[in-house]
Amino acid sequence: MSTEASVADESWFRDAALGRIFELLNVEGEEVRVVGGAVRNSLMGEAVSDTDLATTWAPEQVVARAKAAGIRAVPTGIDHGTVTLVIDGRGFEITTLRHDAETDGRRAKVSFGQDWQVDAERRDFTINALYADRSGNVIDLVGGLEDIATRTVRFIGDADARIAEDYLRVLRYFRFFAHYGSGRPDAAALKACARARDSLGKLSSERVWKELKTLLKARDPGRALLWMRQAGVLSAVLPESEKWGIDSIGPLVAAEAALDWKPDPMLRLMAIVPPDAERMRELSTRLKMSRAEADRLAKWAEAPVIKPTLAITALDRLLYRHGDAPLGDRIRLSLISARSRTETDATALTDTAGHSRHLARALSWERPVFPVAGADLIAKGIKPGPEMGAQLAALEERWVESNFSLDKAALLDATD
Repeated sequence: MSTEASVADESWFRDAALGRIFELLNVEGEEVRVVGGAVRNSLMGEAVSDTDLATTWAPEQVVARAKAAGIRAVPTGIDHGTVTLVIDGRGFEITTLRHDAETDGRRAKVSFGQDWQVDAERRDFTINALYADRSGNVIDLVGGLEDIATRTVRFIGDADARIAEDYLRVLRYFRFFAHYGSGRPDAAALKACARARDSLGKLSSERVWKELKTLLKARDPGRALLWMRQAGVLSAVLPESEKWGIDSIGPLVAAEAALDWKPDPMLRLMAIVPPDAERMRELSTRLKMSRAEADRLAKWAEAPVIKPTLAITALDRLLYRHGDAPLGDRIRLSLISARSRTETDATALTDTAGHSRHLARALSWERPVFPVAGADLIAKGIKPGPEMGAQLAALEERWVESNFSLDKAALLDATD
């Protein structure tokens, strides 16, 4: 890539709302520029979702000018210099140029300034420190354009110093490598990440899980996970994977492409951790997962392994008892394993066909409704209480074992 680049022709850059921000803040000798992800993604051919900007105006001045222009200003992170301007229902983060005055590896106290070079050098990676001015010209103060061209994820300046400012940058490094990197990781970055792995325990669980989940959303997180393991970082944040392995990620990514599955970070996590319900509950608690994520992980671990030769009627009974989602996760991972063995194992094709049949059933399965209710037993003279509960459970089990064929009358006859 040339040392000269432009984003002027990008549709997001020609947005009228962005134009209003340029008009608002490029006055009186002050300036605003687009920075970070929008510039990086445009130059790398990736989709642009958010447009963030940096400015020489102080945050209070940004708020005052926006209000005077009838633009809603939200002080989303004003202590750190960030104000969100809302135009046409969309938010644009505007952050005052700054440098970290004090940091403990978890949070920083910042000082505001007007020096673009200082602002660029305080950022994490060279590909994240590219600016675009009002004309769309890309301004590179740290060698980011060369790294864009080679898809190299590199820390700005000294890697150890950048990491010491915020240890989350270790995980951010591998997340960016998963999404944007090519070839081998930058040697200095990899060594610095390895040296900092023991400090990852200082980070909040929410931040760690957010980074891991975003990494697992990459088109192919396999190489990043491999290098995380080599650096000892993966074991530091996900010790459950240490003796389980990450070999399933490659076949899973291949299956996603072949079978048109949407990349699923939770399924990818399941592929690299053991299906141990107790350990999965500990994992979800430690990383402070959402209730839905923790529930899915635990139910997957508790669900039985489905043999590829299992009859559909037997599968239906298991689907009723364990749920289609947990069994669907189990079957997908079994299918991936079978697909990965087809070149060396003669039985793998048959197993693949069986798992595919089971998955199709799980995806189309509708939970049948148990035809007997407590009111039906009361009508037969059975009083509410433990006895009724036990009888209902026994009837439901009998109904399941009949492959859901017994109707209400047949089931109630069994209570006479």
